[in-house]
Amino acid sequence: MNKAEEKKDTAQKDFMAFPDIAADTINTLLYRGRMLTDADNLQPGPTETIYQGRERLRDQYEDLCKYEIADGRIGIMYLIANQTKVDGKMLLRKAGYTGGAYREQYEGKVKDIFPVVEFILYWGRQRWGSSRDLRQMLKKRSSDHSIPEEAWEYIDEIKLHVYEMRHLPEETRELFQSDMRIVVDYLAEGNEYRSDRKIVHKAALIRMIRVLSGEKDTDDVEKWLEEQGIGEEDEITVCELFDQYVRQGREEGMQEGRAEGRQEGIVEGEARRLVADIENAMKFFQVTLEKACEGLGTTVGRYEEAKRML
Repeated sequence: MNKAEEKKDTAQKDFMAFPDIAADTINTLLYRGRMLTDADNLQPGPTETIYQGRERLRDQYEDLCKYEIADGRIGIMYLIANQTKVDGKMLLRKAGYTGGAYREQYEGKVKDIFPVVEFILYWGRQRWGSSRDLRQMLKKRSSDHSIPEEAWEYIDEIKLHVYEMRHLPEETRELFQSDMRIVVDYLAEGNEYRSDRKIVHKAALIRMIRVLSGEKDTDDVEKWLEEQGIGEEDEITVCELFDQYVRQGREEGMQEGRAEGRQEGIVEGEARRLVADIENAMKFFQVTLEKACEGLGTTVGRYEEAKRML
């Protein structure tokens, strides 16, 4: 895994690790909006299990594991996988993950016996066309006569539960109560998305949106929030966060323009400031040129004119 993919993977895991986001995602996707899982009852579980490789024991890692605790005992184990690409053999991976978890119960590594529920959050743009049922997958990959009809009775019906996060219907998106609502609405509406929803996990949310938008570098998020005096405990909406970023760009641009104006002339300094403001807004919030210009109170024509002057 290269550094860019590793950062994307980390941003997705960190975002989903928050109990309120994990519980909200479980309630919305698995339980269709019924509040059956409480964030206070979710505890992190192990993401590593062992399986026998060709020559030695090997590790396998799930992205996220959450135990749901009921009366001091494990009620359900949730395994959550983040996928950005379609994996035609994901069903076999699921069998390995859930099988490893049940194996640990069998071997007494945990004291309780409980169900293991795995589901996939698929963040890719391409629709998931691969099989979600083991029997269906085997039928596709086998010739008509390779598996006797009588054998199907004994082949387990393993199901793959995949949620295409970029293509959730509006009625499903509206069920989310956490910061996940901001993410799925942004993915569905794109650069047109605007919201007055309050952000809870600010740094994690910004990183999540940026990696899903194709950004490779998210190391500056905490620094930017600190420079703006925005703490995780502060109340701020999506639109307010955007406005604050735009104001910062204007202030930096004015300072740069004044410095350059003394050396290169005020006209060129103002042009450089305008171009920097707009391009910074486009990069940080992944908005179109038109939306960045609108947010800064200018036009695409003025941007293009300023660009030609540099």
